[in-house]
Amino acid sequence: MTDNRIDPPFIADEASMLNSWLDWHRETLAVKCAGLSEEQLRLRSAAPSTLSLLGLVRHMADVERNWFRNVLSGEGTSGIYWTEQDPDGEFDNVDTASAEEAFATWRAEIEHARKVSAGLPLDTVGKSRRRGEDVSLRWILVHMIEEYARHNGHADIIRQLVDGATGE
Repeated sequence: MTDNRIDPPFIADEASMLNSWLDWHRETLAVKCAGLSEEQLRLRSAAPSTLSLLGLVRHMADVERNWFRNVLSGEGTSGIYWTEQDPDGEFDNVDTASAEEAFATWRAEIEHARKVSAGLPLDTVGKSRRRGEDVSLRWILVHMIEEYARHNGHADIIRQLVDGATGE
């Protein structure tokens, strides 16, 4: 597996530390997907689960979009791969999905997230509420790290299933 991750610093201010860890986890998902064919990226983990590496990339594109475009910036965008009628579309509808499109969309959402959060104080409150509560940028960054860490564990298992590759 190609690994272009940059290890987070051991000493840094809080914003730099959180952003470094988020970037490390973003790249970890890319590492888990590196070098695989579309068929391999679509491989499901274990029935009845619909988890696949491609589904995880699509899911994280939607997660990036929701937290940074909608909650932080108040853009009010809709889901990319899911709808209210198909709430698990990012996972369920990968059989004919394009890996190239999914990765491009995911990377574009990451770049947008970086752009809208750059330079904001961690105490910045998002323009949209979550479950009736205000949400700070700090909370969003911590949540995103947690979200990637959890799904990177899934990606580890799926990658090992696909070709036996393991790693941090």
